Order: sequence, then C-alpha cells, then structure tokens
Amino acid sequence: MVKKFKIAASAALAFVMACAMAGCSSSSGESSASGSASASGETASNGVIKIGIIQLLEHDALDSAREGFIQTLKDNGYVDGENIVIDYQNAQNDQSNLKTISQRFVQEGDDLILAIATGAAQSVAAETSEIPILGTAITDYEAAQLVESNDAPGGNVSGTTDLNPVDKQLDLLKEMLPDAKTLGILYNSSEVNSEIQAQMAEEAAQALGLECKTATVTNTNDIAQVMESIASDVDAIYIPTDNTFASAMATVAKVAEQYKVPTICGESGMVQNGGLATVGIDYYKLGCQTGEMAVRILKDGANVAEMPIEGLEDANVCINLDEAAAIGYEFPQSIIDRANIIVQDGEVIEN
Repeated sequence: MVKKFKIAASAALAFVMACAMAGCSSSSGESSASGSASASGETASNGVIKIGIIQLLEHDALDSAREGFIQTLKDNGYVDGENIVIDYQNAQNDQSNLKTISQRFVQEGDDLILAIATGAAQSVAAETSEIPILGTAITDYEAAQLVESNDAPGGNVSGTTDLNPVDKQLDLLKEMLPDAKTLGILYNSSEVNSEIQAQMAEEAAQALGLECKTATVTNTNDIAQVMESIASDVDAIYIPTDNTFASAMATVAKVAEQYKVPTICGESGMVQNGGLATVGIDYYKLGCQTGEMAVRILKDGANVAEMPIEGLEDANVCINLDEAAAIGYEFPQSIIDRANIIVQDGEVIEN
C-alpha cells in the first residue's frame, strides 16, 4: 500500500500550533518549556496512574517516538484522562528546563517517567533512583552512564535504543557516490549519542576508502557557518541522529543546495526535512516498543532493573527526490526501487 501525506510547512509553524493546542507551561522556572497534562488534579493516590514525559526538544523523530509510546499505552487499555494521566513537557533544548521538569515529576510522585533523548534521561535520572524511567531515542545507555550495562541495567532506568545501522548508511552513500573520496562528518559535540555515531561513521567510512573531515557545533546557531566551512572541501556530508541538526534541517538543506553537496542523515525525519538519503529505523515503532515495556511494568510489575535495553532491527531506505533535484543529483533506479520512503513534490510517499 502506498500512503501520501504533506510535509509540515515549517518547524516554527508546528511549534506554534502545538502551543496553541496544548498550551505552554506557566509553572515557575519553566517559562521556556511547553507541555500539557490531562486531568491535572488526578494523582496516584486516587487510583489514577501518573506518567510524566520529558522530551529534550521538538523534531520529527522525537515526536514520533512519543506518539508511538502513547498509542501503545492506549492500545493496552491505558487511556490518558481515564485511568492514567500523561504530563507531557518539552524542555526546548534548555538545561534549566530539563532540571525543573525533572524535579517536578519527582516531587509530584509520578509512577513512571518516559525520557525522550539522552539529555532528558540524564536529567531525570539525576533526580530519582526510585521512580521507573524508560528512555527512548537514546543511542547508548551505558556510554551515557544511565545504566550499569545495556544487558543488565541494574537501576531504575531502561528503555529502547535508536542506534541506527551506521555501516549501512555509509554503504548507501558509497553506492550513491561511487567516486566519492572525502566525507564531512558533522555533529553536536555536547551530544554523547552523536559522538558515538560519528566515531562509528568514521570507522565505516575509512573502511570504504573515504577520507574524513570532522566538524562540530554547540548549538543551532553554529550550523550554517560550520556547514559552509566544510561543504566545499568534501564530496558528501554525514550527519548522525543528532538532535541539534535534526531541529535545523532547513538550514542544512539551504547550505547543501548552495554548495551542491549530498547529505546522508541518521534518520528518515531528517531526510524528509531536507537531507538527501538514509537507511534508518522507524521512530514511531521505537516509541511503540518503549510503550510495550511500560505496559510490562504497569500491568505485570516487571522490574526495570532487569529489563535489557531493546532496539529495532528493521530499517527503511528513505530518499528525498526534491533535495536531489535541488543539488543536481540523480538517484540510481536501483535505489529508488527499494526505497521505503520517498519525498517528492513536497509529499512523503510510504511504500
């Protein structure tokens, strides 16, 4: 079956709409964070389960993971506003917001917390060793010092990893650009998940005979300048599942189109918003899998300390024909034929 839907006009518009629908938090110290809570007067004391969701920032992958989590809870009989209360808070990539939200969830005695992205999980894990915490969209829990080991967490944190098949992504790049000699690798140096993937990408690229040039940013304001500094010196650019870059793909695309440089990204949402191609996991399915872990905790009393970190094995090929046209690149038909997700004429086509 082929499904089509329009890409959102802009991230800014999506944020405005989200605020209009859900409202922005007005709690003291949380002026930059946004969120919503149904039946906010309900607590665990009257039999209603309280679930806090803390999300690092808004972009397609993280939003999809959250939506999959909530839908899976609903599918298993846990319905927001009925027998559970979901308090969703978005920190807008602000460390002070992360801390304030984390502290409030703990003070209010939430029964379970979903942390979306590494920074969010690190923040809430620093505030409690008692409340079960499930993470998602996190690359390596052990490297982020969230668990004793990915196989045996040992504490109050577990969840799902979004480690994408970096080697397959680089294989796709080489298939697309067989004559490529140099690869630029860009990421936010403060995101441990990005650093891990960047190292993996460099190893995979070198195995394919590519010379790597690495550049880093510290925030979205750095992206255009860093892109421009490297774009003319490489044959292609690789960006892992980096939250900073994912939230600013319009900037990435603008510079890529100016220099006619292909960009291979860590996940499909980044491609849909301006990247050229990827082989990546489905973040909605990842959120669903995290939701299934939550159900085991809520319904069966599973011990989070004994729940290994889980991941997805399936990966989708995603290509952006609009971006290809903008940089003067033509995909081989063999890649088009096996693509699961195709961006064309402002639409996303799912095969």
